[in-house]
Parts: sequence; C-alpha cells; structure tokens
Amino acid sequence: MTEEHIFAQYVRILGKGKKGSRSLTQDEAYEAMRLILANAAEPVQLGAFLMLMRVKEESPDELAGFVRAARDSLTLPNPLPRIDLDWSSYAGKRRQLPWFTLSALLLAENGISILMHGIGGRKHDRVYTHAALESLGIPASQSLDEAAMRIRQHGFAFLPLEQFQPKLQSIIDLRDVLGLRSPVHTLARMLNPFQAPCLMQGIFHPGYKEIHQQAALLLNQPHAAVLKGEGGEIERNPDAPCQVLTVHESIAGEELWPAMFEGQRHMKDETMDVHRLAALWHGDIEDEYGLAAVTGTAAIALKLMGRAESIAAAETLARAMWDNRPKDKFGQ
Repeated sequence: MTEEHIFAQYVRILGKGKKGSRSLTQDEAYEAMRLILANAAEPVQLGAFLMLMRVKEESPDELAGFVRAARDSLTLPNPLPRIDLDWSSYAGKRRQLPWFTLSALLLAENGISILMHGIGGRKHDRVYTHAALESLGIPASQSLDEAAMRIRQHGFAFLPLEQFQPKLQSIIDLRDVLGLRSPVHTLARMLNPFQAPCLMQGIFHPGYKEIHQQAALLLNQPHAAVLKGEGGEIERNPDAPCQVLTVHESIAGEELWPAMFEGQRHMKDETMDVHRLAALWHGDIEDEYGLAAVTGTAAIALKLMGRAESIAAAETLARAMWDNRPKDKFGQ
C-alpha cells in the first residue's frame, strides 16, 4: 500500500466538495506554506492547492498562517535596521505613473525609514516600481543584508521579492501558466520582513481590504493601513474619496479621506514617461495630479504613524514636507 503524500491532506481539506471542504486553520495554513517553501509539495499538488484556494479566496486565518510561515523561512540581518514603515509594491501602474515612489522618498527625506519590496515587470503594459526607482537613480537591493545597509545609510531601500523569497516569486510567475492569480499575490504584500511597526497595504479588489485588516490583527501588527490604491498600489487616487481600513494596537478602524479635486477626473497618462517623476521632484515640471498623489499618499502614511492627529493636519504636514524637499537629491 502506498503511503499518502504529506501535502495531500491540505489539498483534500480545500477540495472535498461543497459539503466536505473547509478553510484551513491558521496552523494548517502555516504548515502547508512551510512545506511549499521547503519544496516538499509536488508540482501537481501545488497547482491544485493554489487554484482551490483561489476559487474560495483565502480567509484571514489562512493568510496569517501563510505569512507566519514565509517570515519564519527568512534569514534576517542581525541586528535588524531601525525601520518605521513597510511598503509593499506588487501591482505595477498602467493608468498613472507610480507617484507613490516619490511619497516614500519624501518620507525618507524626513527621517522615516522605509523598506519597499515588490516584483519586477511581468506585464508589458505596466510601469513597475523597480523601473521607476532606477529612473530616479535608486538601485534595487540584491539581498536582505544589502537592504538593511541601505536603510541604515539612506533611510530607504527597495528589495525585489525574488532576492529574498525566490520560491514565492516562482509561484507568482505561475500566473501565466495557471491563468489566475494565487494567494501568494496577497501573502507577499504582508511579508513585512524587517518587522516594521507600521504596515501599508494597497489592494485592487475591494473585498480584500477586510481580509488584510483582519490578518493584520491576527498577526499582532501594531499599526496598519489598507486602501484600494490607484492600480492596486499604495497610492491615493486624488480624484476620488479613499476609504482606509486601519489597525492600531489591536483595534480595527476606518477612515474616509475626501477627494482632493472636486468633480474632476484626470485622464489616463498616455506616455507613462518615468522621467517625469524626477522632473516633478526637481521642480522642472508641474503636474497637479502627480503632486496631489504624492502628498496625499504621504499624508495617509503620516496619519498611520501618528505624526498627525487628523486628516487635514496630515495633508498640511505632507505638503509642507514637499515644499521643503531638497530638490537636488533623493538621499541616495
């Protein structure tokens, strides 16, 4: 008699029909992801697991278990750098430039240390963070240790997922084979590898806001903000009101940030020229949408971190930071 494969139980839990299937507990999700990261699941099992999870959508407990396993598999620098804010970037932009990169750099210029992590270009019709930062003269880190060094030196680092969790990157790359996204797209956003007390989350599908918020609570994340960002990135769309779901010391909350333009809808950027990012920072061009996206996004981070007590105060502080930015440099 052939012994059942160790991973089969997790496929069975998810796929045992309408009446027999259920979600994984947090501990089961932890063990399933631990086996996946250890390459202990067969390829056919991995594909079945990912697609069964995709059909039902991951629960907060499952997401928390996946994140715990992925974090435990990391070999972190010792000591960790002082880190204030974790900023994930996994969507890419196709309607507007990734103005949020300037938001993060603006915060870093004002003493807020940030780790940004994400993926490179998978779709040709999008501008990814890696390319945007390269246009600003900021190279991607090649390891967790290098990212830690850059944070200590400059207060900011960008680390591609493939450089610190290559297995998760390889699963994301399966989207072209399977035709659908997988739970790893959600998991990667919550990795927070340097254990920052403040976590920013940008999502595209509105239903995932509550999942991220509840998972942050389960993971005992001190402070978190989840928003439906422009294009799925952590970027406030200044043309529309922005709902932000928060976590502060185990308490879930909600904020509604007003539109920054009244009755106005900016058109899609047809050129998507990343060099406009540096030009706006240096003061060589004017772009009302870009400026509002930069300061509006920075304001959400400032409010999350307790640097401002109200939405209005956060927006005022972000604009003051912008007005006093060093136009000749980004701190790298």
